[in-house]
Amino acid sequence: MDRVVVAGAGPVGMAVAILLAQRGIPCLVLDRYPDPYPLPRAVHVDDEVMRILQELGVADDFAAVSRPGLGLRLLDARHRVMAEFRRDLDRGPHGYPQANMFDQPDLERLLRARMSRLPLIEFVGGAEVFAVGSSGVRYRMIADGREAFTRASAVLGCDGANSTVRDLIGARRVDLRFAERWLVVDGVCDTDLDAWGGVHQVCDPRRAATFMQLGPLRYRWEFRLFEGETLADVAPLLEPWLRGTGVRIVRRAEYTFRAAVADHWRAGRVFLLGDAAHETPPFIGQGLGAGLRDAYNLAWKLATDLTTPGGAESLLDSYERERSPHARAQIRLAKVAGWAMTGGQDRAAAVRRVVLGAVWRLPGLKGLALRSTSPALRGAGPLAPQPWVMVDGREVRLDEALGPGWSVLVPAGRPLPSRPGARTLRVTPELDPSGRLRRWLRGRTVVLRPDRVVHRAGRLFT
Repeated sequence: MDRVVVAGAGPVGMAVAILLAQRGIPCLVLDRYPDPYPLPRAVHVDDEVMRILQELGVADDFAAVSRPGLGLRLLDARHRVMAEFRRDLDRGPHGYPQANMFDQPDLERLLRARMSRLPLIEFVGGAEVFAVGSSGVRYRMIADGREAFTRASAVLGCDGANSTVRDLIGARRVDLRFAERWLVVDGVCDTDLDAWGGVHQVCDPRRAATFMQLGPLRYRWEFRLFEGETLADVAPLLEPWLRGTGVRIVRRAEYTFRAAVADHWRAGRVFLLGDAAHETPPFIGQGLGAGLRDAYNLAWKLATDLTTPGGAESLLDSYERERSPHARAQIRLAKVAGWAMTGGQDRAAAVRRVVLGAVWRLPGLKGLALRSTSPALRGAGPLAPQPWVMVDGREVRLDEALGPGWSVLVPAGRPLPSRPGARTLRVTPELDPSGRLRRWLRGRTVVLRPDRVVHRAGRLFT
């Protein structure tokens, strides 16, 4: 079997390589940089994405370098709380806190270490892809210009928003009409700021801002910039938060938050994942999560295709069909959230600010805001929850009990269905003492795909 070539060793590229290697598929991972990117970018993943990190074998180590987030506070221009939406700090629907704050270099180090322990993965740093074809990939070593060719059973473009692979397959980046310039500042303070343990969003059209604590003494600030504006001195922006506390700036950078999606995610055996396929504004904290969901969706399908005589073309076709509408839905939600939280920069901003304050107080809105931001996949069932269950006297998360591959959950008293190769779990009160899994099943037998999405559910089939 030829190797799968993964272009890009960010979190998405490393994740998909790990998922494939764990399924017996050899991978070559190419990246322009020999070492993990040292500067922070993504800062949040939800409990669904934590479940993917569990599958990658890094969830426990990640929990040690991340912190649960309390949720979201909306502040007015004077930093008074307008609304607060709390998240579950303990065991959410998927067995983890619903919001998790972290420093991206910490996650990248964990993934790089995990890759190094898998003999089916070869990593080559300092390499850039310049050609892809039906038979393989050509890449160039940046240091000396030496070129090489490798055969590939598939090519995965995980090379970011400025993706070379996307250009090579002729995919067009479709602008979804959102672009805002923001200044991002990461700093380490001399003393703890005694901040509320969630995300603060300042809903001020004159200077929309975001503030959050990432770790002990480590904080992030984001400030929207106006057209043509450059801020050389960030001290006046930070002072309301610091109140005299000293801070060492780790990074300051200007970013343009964009909404975009590729017009197609596949050309033959070449696929796009992560920012190469879609860009999400950061207002719902789902940019990295969307890319990791791409990896989780595609890895088991590609592994099935590569290990099934004759392949599994319909599974590969379903990747973009499922993931593209999902990504677009999250982008739309992020755009709406950004509009609501920042108020805009035109003459109607003051009016929207008054409306926003009233809207947040509408009955039922809090429940809507706390609902998962991950919609169901088109043409597929929902993602199953992951409660804790009892197996052989040990409390484990459901996915640990199921193991990799297909699985079937059968309520007590129901006949066992015939599904060769699937792990069958009878859901009894002894297995499910909390009753969460039984309440979700509602007496149905449920077949789960390897990514824990419901494939089939009913009371009658055997």
